[in-house]
Amino acid sequence: MNSPTQHKSESDLKLVAAIASAMSLGSILFYFQRGQILLYGDAVAHINIARRVFDSQTPGLLQLGTVWLPLPHLLTLPFIFSDWMWQTGLGGSIPSMIAYVLGVIGIFRLTRDLFTNHERTRSVAGSAAWFAALIYAANPNLLYLQATAMTEPLYLALFIWAAVYFAAFLRLSADESIQANQYKRSLYRCALCLAGAELTRYDGWFLGAVVGTSMLVLLRRRWQDRKFRATAFKFLLAIAVAPILWLGYNAAVYGNALEFANGPYSAKAIERKTAQPGYPAHPGAGNVITAGSFFLKSAQLNMAEGNWGRIWILIALAGAYAATQLRVRLLFLLLAVPLVFYALSIAYSGVPLFLPTWWPFTWYNLRYGVQLLPLFAISGAFVAFDVLPGVVRAIAAGKHWQALPGPVTVLVILALSYFSVWHTQPLCFTEAWVNSRTKLALESSVSRSIAMLPRDARYLMYIGDHVGAFQQAGVPLRQVINEGNHRPWKRPSDPDGLWELALADPSRHVDFVIAYEGDAVDQAVNRAGLTLYKEIHASGQPSARIYAVGKVLNQSR
Repeated sequence: MNSPTQHKSESDLKLVAAIASAMSLGSILFYFQRGQILLYGDAVAHINIARRVFDSQTPGLLQLGTVWLPLPHLLTLPFIFSDWMWQTGLGGSIPSMIAYVLGVIGIFRLTRDLFTNHERTRSVAGSAAWFAALIYAANPNLLYLQATAMTEPLYLALFIWAAVYFAAFLRLSADESIQANQYKRSLYRCALCLAGAELTRYDGWFLGAVVGTSMLVLLRRRWQDRKFRATAFKFLLAIAVAPILWLGYNAAVYGNALEFANGPYSAKAIERKTAQPGYPAHPGAGNVITAGSFFLKSAQLNMAEGNWGRIWILIALAGAYAATQLRVRLLFLLLAVPLVFYALSIAYSGVPLFLPTWWPFTWYNLRYGVQLLPLFAISGAFVAFDVLPGVVRAIAAGKHWQALPGPVTVLVILALSYFSVWHTQPLCFTEAWVNSRTKLALESSVSRSIAMLPRDARYLMYIGDHVGAFQQAGVPLRQVINEGNHRPWKRPSDPDGLWELALADPSRHVDFVIAYEGDAVDQAVNRAGLTLYKEIHASGQPSARIYAVGKVLNQSR
């Protein structure tokens, strides 16, 4: 039979889930009605990678490709069998929305557990948990991202729950009266969450390495404990499996275990193509301090505009102090892992991050800063319910109002911070809009042209950049021969691949060829027998040419 405390705990979690679900639905309705859930090019790409697994000339898991990790696409699959869910993008939003709700619940649970662990903060654990959940759930940038098919909400949920279970393991394993079976359950759940994170974003690989290193340190201290040793080895093996599987997949399919890191579609390869001789590839390249400052600035901007954002950096520092005092330093450092990962990625892995406030004064990958949101949320709770109340107690000992200034102060800062974001639009939304407006204009024009062609027409097109044109037109991807329709282990090309055969002789395979200036089709297609049907231009984008093959233009849709 559950105790009153357990019953209240379960009721609180259900209420948190209900409120988070309502906020998630409100956000998706707001952005969907305005046609704004497919602004991110990456969101469109994620949806169509998942769609190609079953809607392709060559369907199957090989359509998952190499650069992006597979879990987000596999989770999206069930929701895009419906053509309407695929066309509108709603199918891609559902996993993000579910992850958002789970992330809010996880922040609530993690904060409550951290505060419960120490006698000084135990009495305010429930209030602090609600406070941290509010900071996380109400973040305008996260509310936009969870309405899209972007991978950040899913990764954050897995990251947070890995921290929840690792914190529970640390607490239980430190108590000698606790049986091994009790802490094993938490550790294995942590491993499952870490494996999910490792299959969602490469951030998860670094996170797994950090947690694994922490476990090795604990293992060294408790080497004589046979049960603990066996549990630790199983945990380390479990968190190593996902990266090993992905490396093996890349080696088997592409002949290069690091294809995702140094192949033609990797971040480094893309940067080499766009780099200008004599100029740095991007701010922070080769300089980990500059790279870290750019990431930290993006995290600040994801919390608030101007000086309000700087206050959150101070709150995070105060949170670090409180975590040290409350003996939860390791968990706090775990929440700070994204800072180290992105500093290294920007400096040495060809990952650019551009800010509108710093040179070159543009918008790119600003959303990465949302990865520090869990740290800001828990820091806010520490400051509101431990740091500031401690200061007030020292000043006004014995006064009945001494507990109020902490929560009220941070709540005011939170309200003004998020108001500053809504007032100027969430930066993640602005980033998506700025980087997609000309691309969407081109894709919409191409889509309208496709809609005028025969419904069962077959196409040849490189879809790596503009697959959204077919998504908008509602043309199934199995009617489009593309760069994914060949055997990728055949290098440099597959002589029997459908893609290569169609490029060499379009008339035998397709009815229309769509080439964008400079893309693979434009450079390699055999134009014999092709008739230019339409040329489409959009400011800031390569021109698109639609060629007809044979006499298909005499048909009408």
